[in-house]
Amino acid sequence: MKIQSRVSESFAKQTMMQTLGAELIAADAGLAVIEAQVLPTCQQQHGFGHAGLTFSIGDSAAGYAALSAMPEGYEVLTSEIKINLLAPAAGDRLIARGKVVKPGKRLVVVTAEVFARDGDQETLIALMQGTMVPMAPR
Repeated sequence: MKIQSRVSESFAKQTMMQTLGAELIAADAGLAVIEAQVLPTCQQQHGFGHAGLTFSIGDSAAGYAALSAMPEGYEVLTSEIKINLLAPAAGDRLIARGKVVKPGKRLVVVTAEVFARDGDQETLIALMQGTMVPMAPR
């Protein structure tokens, strides 16, 4: 199965991403991009996108980047992930770009950058680094 199809199939099962209005934009070997409109239900008290939205789509983008590097039938789970919030999520859309730094049989090191889009301008709002654990088929 092609990477985009495999990742799309898994993404469609993530009810959290559906709740947030997130969309899988791209998936390729070691890469994944997820976008979400900053809905009124996903804002914090100042009207910016909530850090929970930033974290959620960044985690999923990094996780799907890891999944794209796994053999057919494997899944991944987040073991740990760290976020540095760099700027408020000021804009109407967030874009998370995940990538694999180091694939492995037991651990996959990943990163994600999350940007806020306001019109045609993108601002880097968060950097994430984490570890995904491959799960063999049962």
